[in-house]
Formats: sequence, C-alpha cells, structure tokens
Amino acid sequence: MNSHAILAIATKELLDAVRGRWLLLFTAVFTLLALGMSYISLAGSGVSGFGGFGPTSAALVNLVLFLLPLAGLMIGAGSIATERDRGTLHLLLAQPVRPSDVFLGKYIGLALAIIVSLLIAFAATACVLAIKAGGSDVASFLALMGHTVFLGLAMLSVGVLVSAAAGRGVVAGAAAITLWLLLVLLGDLALMGSAVAFRMGASELFYLSVLNPLQAFKLATMQSIGASLDTLGPAGIFAMQEYGKRLPLVLYSVLTAWTVIPFSIAGVLFCWRPRP
Repeated sequence: MNSHAILAIATKELLDAVRGRWLLLFTAVFTLLALGMSYISLAGSGVSGFGGFGPTSAALVNLVLFLLPLAGLMIGAGSIATERDRGTLHLLLAQPVRPSDVFLGKYIGLALAIIVSLLIAFAATACVLAIKAGGSDVASFLALMGHTVFLGLAMLSVGVLVSAAAGRGVVAGAAAITLWLLLVLLGDLALMGSAVAFRMGASELFYLSVLNPLQAFKLATMQSIGASLDTLGPAGIFAMQEYGKRLPLVLYSVLTAWTVIPFSIAGVLFCWRPRP
C-alpha cells in the first residue's frame, strides 16, 4: 500500500468535487432545506419561527432519508464508470500505482467530500438554531449528524459497487437511480404489502425492515432523539421489547455491513478488472 499515492488521489477527488460544484450545491441545498424544515417544524403547534434542536432533528429525518441516499448513490456511481468512459481511468492506472491504491484513494476522497459537505451543512444549521432558538437538546442534533454521516458512507459504498460493476457511466447512473427508488420510495410500500400478503408477525416485519439501511438509520435516529418507536407499529414495539438497550448495536451493525461489504466487493471488482 502506497500511502503517498492514496493521499494524492484522495486529494484530487476532493478537489474535483469542489471544482465540479456538486459539493457546494449539495451543501447549500441541504442547509436551506434543513433551515426550512426547522422553521416549519413548529407550525402544527401554532408557533412561528425556528424550532429548537430537538424538533429540528425529528423534522430532518425524512429529509435525510430522501436526499442523502440519492446523492451518495449518484456520487459513488460516477466515481469509476464515468472515468472509464472518459479514458482518464486508463491514464491514471498507467502510472506506477497499484489498482488498490487508486481505489482506496478515490473512495477516501469521495467519503471526505461527503463528510465535509454534511458537517458544513449541519454546522451552518446549528449556528442559526443556536442564535434563534437556544442551545437546548443539542445532543439529539449531534446524534442525527453522526447517523447521517454513517448513512452517507453506506450509500457511497453501494454507489461505488454499482460503478465498479457497470461497464458504462450511463448504466451506473441508471442503476443508482433504480436502487434509490427501491430503497426510498418502494421500501415502505413493499414492506407493508409483504406484511399483509404473507401475514408476517412483528419479528419478521422488524428483521425484514432493518435489512434496508434507510430503515436502520431511521430506527437508530428516532431512538437517539428520544422518540418512541411505538409509532412504527408492531415492528417498533418488538424492537424495544426484544433488544432494549442493545438495539443501537444491531442497527449500527446493519449500517456497518452496508458500508463494508459493498466497499469490499467493489474493491475486488476494480482490482480484478481495473482497465476499460
């Protein structure tokens, strides 16, 4: 492993993300939407103005579930396949570097780009909330931020796997959008339909739901901000009764698996077939 090569490639990916302006665009959009969600989080109680850290954290869960998977999948999907189409990947691999160093450098650079973007967005939102609504219940906001970064890395790993397996950038992009639709839009509907069709019990419903990394993120975040899992129905009640305080460990294990396994498979595919 050549640490200098990995660092150089990671720095290049991070700088390319800034020059390509997707990093700045995502940061700006996420921050504005987060502030907007905070402002309307108290609308149901008849109060106007920005909500505190607690209400904002609860309101931001659905925003993260909708926006972040799309960004992570699309960024990862374009990491290898697009460069293969342009011929820049062949040029990079012609240098005296190992394919594994190239893969690690690209992933680390993209991961840093996503982490930096999210940290800036959350920091900007936190500053506004602290000024407008005070600093109470900041722990729930920090927990949401940590879970969001975790989910972003998981989605990046899946996107990189799609990119490594796809032959062309267009195919990788289409596959990423399809996965996003399956995870975000069809996940709950398919789960509800399966529960009715197969008459699933609470345990089967819970285990099937947490296979989806988005559901694992949602459960972990709701528990960390103090929300009751009763709102999730039988699956939430089963989770509390069966695992109790051990539930975060189960959910973090799911998110870790969605990060490590796709990353490892993508690395094998890239090193096995590094050139166009």
